[in-house]
Amino acid sequence: MDDSYDVIVIGAGFAGLTAARELSLRGRSVVVLEARDRIGGRTWTDVRFGRPLEMGGTWVHWLQPHTWSEITRYGLDVEPSPGSEEVYWIAGGQVHKGTPAEFDALIERGMDRLAEDSREFFEMPYEPLRHRGLDAIDHESVVDYFGRLDLDPTEREVTTGVWAEHFNAPAEVSGLAQAMRWCAAASGDWRLLHEATSGYRLGTGTAALASAMAEDGDAEFRLRTVVTAVRQEDGRATATTADGKRYTARRIVCTLPLNVLGSIDFQPGLPAAKLAASAERTASQGLKTWIRVRGHIAPFTAYAPDDHALTFVRPEYTVDGDTVLVAFGTRASDLDPTDADGVARALRCWRDDLEVVDVTGHDWMRDTFSRETWPMQRPGQLTRYLAALREPHGGVHFAGSDIAGGWAGFIDGAIESGLHAARHVETALRTG
Repeated sequence: MDDSYDVIVIGAGFAGLTAARELSLRGRSVVVLEARDRIGGRTWTDVRFGRPLEMGGTWVHWLQPHTWSEITRYGLDVEPSPGSEEVYWIAGGQVHKGTPAEFDALIERGMDRLAEDSREFFEMPYEPLRHRGLDAIDHESVVDYFGRLDLDPTEREVTTGVWAEHFNAPAEVSGLAQAMRWCAAASGDWRLLHEATSGYRLGTGTAALASAMAEDGDAEFRLRTVVTAVRQEDGRATATTADGKRYTARRIVCTLPLNVLGSIDFQPGLPAAKLAASAERTASQGLKTWIRVRGHIAPFTAYAPDDHALTFVRPEYTVDGDTVLVAFGTRASDLDPTDADGVARALRCWRDDLEVVDVTGHDWMRDTFSRETWPMQRPGQLTRYLAALREPHGGVHFAGSDIAGGWAGFIDGAIESGLHAARHVETALRTG
């Protein structure tokens, strides 16, 4: 037998949580079908090393308006991540060390130029397709962009590596337009961008925000419920799950990550542009790992080019006298985030004085329900696909940080997109 609702939401990440809350608070009957055994999607606060750690999305900031509104709404606490006393970077095959000011001076010329150009092409960041000249930049990667600037080899190598880390992807597939969108969202100030993207975190973890949003509404949640097919017929939509159960509704909000959109059998089939974007995949293909090292470590940050297994590391917490580092790499295929020996080898490219006690993480690229980390665009994907990805497909609407207007790739983008989807669905239910 079918279970019937006004709205089915596929996925309980922040886009799905937002859409479900908004629609249920308007009196709509809503069911959320979530494949995992938890809510939150690519955010996941789990207990590791005896303390809560973020396996996925982590940082928030008051420059991210939708996220900050939710933090204010639920009275959650925000705390700063540790600062750095020194910075290590690799250039020309050598390890260098300096102050944070010295490192910023090294990347300043390239970053200033990118930030300046971002305001030209994305004057209104939440309308990313507004500028008519986007074809001039959207075909380029960050490698292309910094390659044509008047930078010395060290400046070019290090600045390009910083952006590869931001994308969680190799620099050659990291789209210039996406980099500019991030800068524009931070008001064209790359230092402010760095603060907004990794400077502050939720004191009780992203799970606290996800739980507050889920509880603030009347939506039903069905966990461990994998949607395999969506059929539309006679003004109704039916979602069929892996166990054969069917749910019907007047509208569906699909919030699946772009890389797994093709895992659902849609009938009628999805438009070609949506399928092409999913098949092409996002740029992000990296990893995040947490590293427990022996003893107290003075705060530092380290960067490496994207041909290294790890491209970024810094201390984030202390546990029982040890230091917990967070680290990222641009190719999950090169390093298992739970491989202690491999992670220790990668860490030694900067420092051989750190004793690795344990490592932990989650491989999002091999996760059946994500197959990507934070969503970042490849060259050409903004102008080729974004408008089409946002379009409803009959009674199926789409949401997610992949298709956000402003802070695409962040919790903020997911919430923004969920708000848009809820508004459009509510309008359709009132007028349909």
